[in-house]
Amino acid sequence: MTAPVPGDPRPPAARPLEAVRADVEAALTALDAVADRPAAEHVAAFERVHTALGAALTAGS
Repeated sequence: MTAPVPGDPRPPAARPLEAVRADVEAALTALDAVADRPAAEHVAAFERVHTALGAALTAGS
């Protein structure tokens, strides 16, 4: 058995598909509120959703 090396770039364990799916659904649900917000806030909202989707999909790989 080998000891882990500090800074070893091993990927974290993948999360269960159900957890990833829940995170994706939560991110997409956040888009529903965009229609009720001023247009000036849309870009920031889309960026938050994009970040959340990226994190969820990365965690599931």
